[in-house]
Order: sequence, then C-alpha cells, then structure tokens
Amino acid sequence: MGNLIIYSLLIFVLMFYCAKFSYKFKLLDLPNKRKIHSKATVYTGGIVVSFALILSILLFNTSDMILNLIFSFAFLISVVGLIDDFFILNPGSKLSLQIIPATYLIFFQNLILNQLGDYNYFILKLGAFQIPFTLICVLFLINAFNYFDGIDGALSFTSISVFAILYFLISDKNFQFLLLIILIPISIFLFFNFSLFKLPKMFLGNSGSLLIGFIVSFILIYVANRNLTHPILLAWSIGIFVFEFLAINFIRLKNKKNLFKPTQDHLHHILFKKTKSIFLTNFIMFSKNIIFFAFGYSVFLLTGPLMSLLSYILLFVIFLIIRNKFS
Repeated sequence: MGNLIIYSLLIFVLMFYCAKFSYKFKLLDLPNKRKIHSKATVYTGGIVVSFALILSILLFNTSDMILNLIFSFAFLISVVGLIDDFFILNPGSKLSLQIIPATYLIFFQNLILNQLGDYNYFILKLGAFQIPFTLICVLFLINAFNYFDGIDGALSFTSISVFAILYFLISDKNFQFLLLIILIPISIFLFFNFSLFKLPKMFLGNSGSLLIGFIVSFILIYVANRNLTHPILLAWSIGIFVFEFLAINFIRLKNKKNLFKPTQDHLHHILFKKTKSIFLTNFIMFSKNIIFFAFGYSVFLLTGPLMSLLSYILLFVIFLIIRNKFS
C-alpha cells in the first residue's frame, strides 16, 4: 500500500510539472472547427502515463518479464503518438511507426494469438495466419482506442470499463495488481483532463490513445495465451471499441467518405450533440461497454461459448444498424 501511495504522488507531481512545461513550450492542441474545446490545451498527458508505467517497473519490481516488456514498448508507441501530435503524420507514416514495437513483441516475444477459443464443436485455430492475424488485430485495436479520444474523459472512462471487466474476469492477484498499476495514472490524469481543483488542463493526445490501445491489445493476448479466461469473454470486454471502429468505417465506406479524415462522426460526438453533457456522454459510453459485456457473459454462462460468439456477431449487426441510423 505504501508503494502505491508513493507511486500515485509521483505521478501527480510528474503530471503537474509536465503540464506546466508543456504550456511553456507550446505543446498545444489548438482548437479548430472539428474540435469541441475552445482553448489551446497541452496534449502530453499520454506521455506522462507511459512514464508512470516505466516507473512502476522500477518501483514494484514485477517479476513477469513479458508484462514489463509490454510496458516498456508501450512507451515507444506513446512517443509515436507524441510525434504525431507535434508533426501531424500522414496515416501511412503513423501506421508504419506503430508496426515497429508491435512487431517486436509478436515476433521476438511470441505474443501471438494461436487460436480464438474452444467452442465445443470446434476450435478456432489460426494456423499459418496467426502472425499476420495478430498484427492486424493489434493495429486494429490501437486505432480503435484512438477513435475514442475526442471529448474530455471519453477514452479514459471507457478504457477504465475494460480494465474493470478484466479485473472481474481474472482472479489472479498479481494480474489484478497490474491492472491497478495501469488504472492509477489514468485516474489521476482525469483530474487534469477536467481541470479539477484548478489543475492545469491536459489531454491524453495521440500519445495516450495509442498507448492505451497498445497495452490493452497485448494484455489481451497475454491473458489468452495463458488460458486465464475464454477468448470470447476478452472480445466482449472491448465490445464497444470493436463495434464502433467497424461500424464507423463501414458507414464511411458506404457513404464514400475518406476513412482517414478526422471528422465529428464518432460515437462520443453524436452522443454529446444529443445530450449536451460531457458527463452523460461518458456515462453512456462506460455503461454501454459494461452492459455489452454483462450480456455476453450471461449468454456464455447460460448457453456456452458458441452462443456467446454468435451473440457477439448479432449484437454488432444490431449496433451497426442503429449506428447507421444516427450517423
């Protein structure tokens, strides 16, 4: 407990001075017609979260080398996001830089999805496609998380829902402690994101959204490889991210729109326009992911993994139809 308090205080101090430094050196996200904020705001929250995770390796002396490597390489992906925020990289360059740390963990640390679960009648084995499939899934999820970073708290609260679900699913105490280590800097960041107690306002920036997506991706692979829970339940834990990423790109393709052009057609933008409340928007996003998981988990317990998988596909179709209606 003492180390957790020290960890939390160090993160708070680090975030505070990083915010001050960033304002001084103009590391700012400037408002424009597609952005909701009206004042220039620093975008270095994510890089502080990545520093915090590196700090946790030193402070808590965790013995799991794979998890330490995930945190270490997550720092590199955070740097990619920071570069993107500063120079505004084109989609190809941004994607290429994401591939480098992801490829290392996949090829050299064997963080590969070998199969997608036993469904009683069959096992979804990936065979020769396991490496390209894993890389595609990681890049998919990294950018799915990036899609959620559009209003204050949206990515942070929805990501917290994922970590809360994983905490519930995995009873291993060491793994739960790891999740706590991740949750603390994200929770502290929210005080700065909402400028509570007159703290300097910060955004996660692309450094934060890519960081969290990267960490979640490889933690899910880590859990799946160790058979700590069924893969379909892991898919349900990130249901809102998967559904929204697929749906918005299907809708853009249907409407012949540029897939890579930043717009205000994301779910949080639509909800905010309807509710006029950031709090309510974040509550709906958080609750949706929890509800999706609760539904999938209930189906899994009552009827087994196959029906849970079919329910996942069916729920996405329903989500896509509704999402298209309100796009």
